[in-house]
Amino acid sequence: MQEWMVAMLVISIMLILRDMAKTIFAGRRARAEEAAAVSESHPQKEKAERYARAFRKLADAFYGMPYRKDYLSAGQVEEILRGAGDEVCGRCYQREICWGERAGELYRHWEIFLRAMEEDDREELQRIRSEWTGMCCRSASYMEKVVEGFRRERENLSWTNRMIEGRLAVAQQLTEISEIMDRMSRELYDISQASPQFQEDLRKRLKKRHVILKQSWVMDKVEGRRQVFLNMRARSGQCVSVTEVAQVLSEACGCVMASAGDGRCVVNGEFHTVHFQEDVSYQVLYDVARLTREEEKVSGDSYAFRQEDDGRFVMCLSDGMGSGMEACRESEEVVELLEQFLESGFSQETAARMINSALVLRGREGMFSTVDICAVDLYTGICEFLKAGASSTFIRRDHWVEAISSESLAAGILQQADFDTTSRKLYHGDYIIMMTDGVLDALPLEREEETMKEIIMETREESPREMSRGILERVLGYSDYRARDDMTVLVAGVWKK
Repeated sequence: MQEWMVAMLVISIMLILRDMAKTIFAGRRARAEEAAAVSESHPQKEKAERYARAFRKLADAFYGMPYRKDYLSAGQVEEILRGAGDEVCGRCYQREICWGERAGELYRHWEIFLRAMEEDDREELQRIRSEWTGMCCRSASYMEKVVEGFRRERENLSWTNRMIEGRLAVAQQLTEISEIMDRMSRELYDISQASPQFQEDLRKRLKKRHVILKQSWVMDKVEGRRQVFLNMRARSGQCVSVTEVAQVLSEACGCVMASAGDGRCVVNGEFHTVHFQEDVSYQVLYDVARLTREEEKVSGDSYAFRQEDDGRFVMCLSDGMGSGMEACRESEEVVELLEQFLESGFSQETAARMINSALVLRGREGMFSTVDICAVDLYTGICEFLKAGASSTFIRRDHWVEAISSESLAAGILQQADFDTTSRKLYHGDYIIMMTDGVLDALPLEREEETMKEIIMETREESPREMSRGILERVLGYSDYRARDDMTVLVAGVWKK
């Protein structure tokens, strides 16, 4: 009887524990489902999406307006000819004949004349002038008025096109803003609570290192790069390095994890959330060598090196038009804007387009800047290049050198800028060499790239610092050691970790 009662008691306790476990896990599952539902219909997410749609509609309204025109319309041509006719032919006794019976023939004749002026076809203009001279005694006066009206309309057309370019620049900015807000609304709730099994395993591991884990969240990107957020503290009176926590997390995740570099190095006695992400596969060393143009105190070239939180290493180089302080201001502004956009998570093409729009809107004649961006994905080794009026970039690998060239215009010239973009896979020991046109222009004409490839291959230095200096010294040998333009050489070496 006693054994039976004990058995019943044990069974009852097991059933109670089972029901309690079901309740606990059901509650957790319900909270997870509720969190997922909230992430899809969160009021802030919906609000961001509404803002994005509003900006997109506003951009569409700008895009729907008339586009730029490169030629005069038929109405403008008719207005020029009517104005010239009123001034020159108003009191002529042959007016009824010329602009009556022969109106169609004259209109076609002078329309051809105006179109030839638009095309700057000198032979056609000379032919029309010689034909018209013998047809009318007032041909010189009429032609003078037509040319005057043409220049006036072309000036008006130029100003109209400038306004249209500004409007398109604003439309493009609004489009980019709407896309950014869409991306933010999608990524805002990508973070989810870690699975109970993962949390429990990690909690046990950290406890052995005197760290108390309160909560953990994970965010898995499309590219497969895991990010983990840990809310934790060390046991009273102790401090544990974030690096040590990263080692424990790496064991739990099955991949190398590292601190995202948010500034916290030690876990102390207070609860804090620390961001970890999957460690990169490559590391980069870099340096620069530069010279200022003779008789100038300030270089018109500007550059920047950046290590982004998303595992990208970015090099930016800009050459302001001309030299001196004004060129320096132009290139510095471009590089600073690039840094700000890239730091905010923009792609290099989006950043370049927004900068180009800003330069077009500013509308300072004759002041343009090249844009040269090289972004290396330190997870995959894929390197993306973007160029706008920039000089060639070179990749050195073992016993060969490849040139990445560009034929696009500098930023700020056209609203619809056509950037040259390409990508390459980098491997252990590769070097990226970027430079401004002042470097290549110092080399023999029509053999600039070939000569630069030879210089790079002959350079025996392995550190980026010595390599950049060695390249610049050899280039100066071709120009009698005189810097006729600003010269800047950036070198970055890529190595497997």
